[in-house]
Amino acid sequence: MRRARRGLGAAVLVLLAGLVLGLGKPPAAAGASLGAGVEAALVRYGPSASQRLKPFFEKAQLTFPPRRVTLLAFKEERSLEVWASNRADGAWRFVREYPILAASGELGPKLRQGDLQVPEGFYRVLWLNPYSQYHLSMKINYPNVFDFDMAKKEKRTNLGGDIFIHGNQVSAGCLAMGDEAIEELFVLAGRTGTANIDVLISPRDLRRPGSVWPSGGPQWAAGLYVRLAAALSKFPRKP
Repeated sequence: MRRARRGLGAAVLVLLAGLVLGLGKPPAAAGASLGAGVEAALVRYGPSASQRLKPFFEKAQLTFPPRRVTLLAFKEERSLEVWASNRADGAWRFVREYPILAASGELGPKLRQGDLQVPEGFYRVLWLNPYSQYHLSMKINYPNVFDFDMAKKEKRTNLGGDIFIHGNQVSAGCLAMGDEAIEELFVLAGRTGTANIDVLISPRDLRRPGSVWPSGGPQWAAGLYVRLAAALSKFPRKP
C-alpha cells in the first residue's frame, strides 16, 4: 500500500511539473483537481485492473507494481508490449501484449499538426488524464527535444501535440487501446509512477530478422531507426 501511494505521488508530481512547464493542458481540469481525479480513477479501476494484471507479473516473476516499465509500440504490427523490471540495472522481463485497436496515419514519424501521424521515437508518459473523452488516457511528451531539433533544422513549425495512449477504438495520431486495456495501463502507470515509464514507438518490430526501415521519410529518420533498433535489442522478441 505504501509503495502504491509513492507511485501515485510520483504520477501527480510529474503531472504538475508538466502543467507548470506548459507541456500540455488536460481538457477538463488542471493541477490539484486533476491529481484528485487520478486518485479517484485508481480507486475505481485499480482493484479490477490489478487483479487482471497480477497473473502476468507473477508469470514473469515480477512484483506488482514493478520498479520500472517500458512500453514498446509497433505501428505496423498494431501491437503494444509491456516490459517491466524490479532491478535498477534494467533486467527487463516481458509481461504481456495488447493489440492496438486504432492508430491513424502511415509508417514514418510525425512532422506537423494535422498530419494524423503517430510519432516515432523515445518518449515518456507526462501525466495521466482521468477525464479523457476516450475513457482514460496517458499523455506522452511529443514533441520531445529530438523532435524540436529536427524541426528546427528543417524550419518546420506547428509540430502538433496532444498525443495520448487512450481507450476507445478511434485514433487521430494517438494509440487507441480499448477501454479495458487502458484501464490496466493507466493503473500500471499510476502504481509504478509515470517518471518510471518509458515509451518506445517504432514503425515496425525492428527485432525481426530482415526487418527494413520505412522508405520515403525524412533523411534523419534512418538515424532514429538505428537508435530504436539498438534500444529494442534489450527486449528479446518472443519466439
